[in-house]
This record gives sequence, C-alpha cells and structure tokens, in this order.
Amino acid sequence: MNQLPIFLNLRGRPVILLGDGEAADAKRRLIERSGGICVAEGSPEARVAIVALEDEAEAIAAVARLKARGLIVNAVDRPALCDFTTPAIIDRDPVLIAIGTGGASAGLAKALRQRLEGLLPATLGDLARALDAARDAIRLRWPGGAERRRAIDAAFAPGGALDVLADQGADAVERWIGGGRAGVSAGLYEIAIGSPDPDDLTLRQVRLLGSADLVLHPRDMPSAILSRARADAAMQIDDGADAAPEGVTVRLAWAPTAGSS
Repeated sequence: MNQLPIFLNLRGRPVILLGDGEAADAKRRLIERSGGICVAEGSPEARVAIVALEDEAEAIAAVARLKARGLIVNAVDRPALCDFTTPAIIDRDPVLIAIGTGGASAGLAKALRQRLEGLLPATLGDLARALDAARDAIRLRWPGGAERRRAIDAAFAPGGALDVLADQGADAVERWIGGGRAGVSAGLYEIAIGSPDPDDLTLRQVRLLGSADLVLHPRDMPSAILSRARADAAMQIDDGADAAPEGVTVRLAWAPTAGSS
C-alpha cells in the first residue's frame, strides 16, 4: 500500500482551485458535491488545494507556492507533484467507495468503478443507515469489541444475513441482531497455503485472514497472500513457538506439495 486512503470532511470548508477548462470544471463539481467551497489562491483559511493548470511551468510553480504555505496539494495529471489523488467514486450515500491507482491510471480506476457499480445494490445506503441506527442494539447483543467485529464479519460474508451484494429488506438488520451468528471464534487457526497466487485461496481461507487479529507466517510468504488479511492485523514471522491468542490468530504455512515460487 503506497498511499493511505482517507475521506476528508470538506463541508463548508474552503478549497483552493486553480485553473480553467474541463479538468478544473470537473474538480469544481467534485468539491461542491462534497460540500466544499472553491476559493482563490489567496484564501488564508484553506488547507487543501487542487491545481488544474494546463501549462507545466505554471503548475509546478503553483504547487511549490501552495506547499510552502503548508497546504496539501493535488496537481491534476501530475502524480509526482501530488500529496493526494482523487479516486473514482461509487456513491451509495452514506456509503462511499473510492478506487485509486496512486495516479498511475485514472482510466483503470474508472473501469473498475463502472464494473463495481453494476454489482452493488442501490439499497446499500439504506443498509448503512439501518446499521447506524442500530449501534446501541448491536453493542448490547455483542458487548465485546472483538466479539462484535467477528459477528459483523459473519453477517457481511457471502450468503450472510447482511450480504452486501444482496438487496436487503428494511428489517434485515433487526432480524440479524435477533438471530445473528457470532462469526469466527477466538482461537488459533492454521492454514496450509498451496500456492503463492492469492487467487488460489479458498473462501474459508480468505474469511479467516479477513478476521485475523494476528497473522503468523513464514519469512518467504508472499506479500500478495499477506495483503488478504485485515489491513490493521498484526503480522509476525512464525518462530514455531506455541501461540496462546486472545483473539483470532491465523498461522500460515506452506502445504507439503507447495513452494514459494
């Protein structure tokens, strides 16, 4: 992961936008759609800036001026100058899905967005609002933080009570709280990896990695496999010692017939 994806709250806040033409107009619409206010370069209150200038020298100079003031800057079509990039967006308010390539290819991000748009139900935003309204009930049903996370993971899994790719009825969250499963239980799970290709992982293996609090792995385990774990999971090279996990620990090992290449 070469960038940290974040969502900025721009509502009512000034954003410097420099430039004219199609690229600047597109950024203006994006800023205003998110509630931001487009302002000129001289604004003393702005903390974010987007430079959409056609001329290369002018763009480089503008980026340098803005960064010298401590602003974080996006320079359209100039990823080397960017502090942040703007992703392709799927909007199921309040759910936002951002697809970025680190500036490598806006076309690829757009193609992925278009493909995913057809997979995600229009009711996804309704599901998010229902979950937000049920926060207290969910905490009461699953009091422990780790226990709650595992129950939520199970609900969102393919075929689960709240499968995110299925159209959910208005009472789906209420029904899940009433009879939802606890999900992956705390403990040690061992996974035999038969191939360095992450596409060869089984659904069970992907689910366990996605639930792991700690991943123990051999030194030569490919990053492509490890990246299927939770982004905030702890990673540790396996030294063969007995593990006494408090949460979900996943121990990866090569299957006897597998290799790391």
